[in-house]
Amino acid sequence: MTVPEEIRAAARRALARDDAALLAECEESFYVGGGPGGQHRNKTESAVRLAHRPTGVVVTATERRSQPQNRAAALERLRARLEALAHRPKPRRATKPTRGAKERRLKEKKARGERKASRRGWD
Repeated sequence: MTVPEEIRAAARRALARDDAALLAECEESFYVGGGPGGQHRNKTESAVRLAHRPTGVVVTATERRSQPQNRAAALERLRARLEALAHRPKPRRATKPTRGAKERRLKEKKARGERKASRRGWD
């Protein structure tokens, strides 16, 4: 998957910012997480969803019962996703076998052919 250069640049800029500045770039929403965890989790809006506007990355955190802990976990995930977006893979270079490797392969093929030829009957 190729990432457009402007999104990659926005991800690099976002990674250079501190947590408060990164949160300012995000749309933050809270909701009831659901699942195990009892009343604290099922009645409070402790789940956090962060949407980073410049790149369009959306992350959620629902595993904790406290909103600040979920916000920290979501920020961590956002940074990880932005790092993955900002990463530019190294271009692949075609390699070719060395002369010695070619010679060894041809020598082995010749030996295999001679071995098979020696099995043939002398009709």
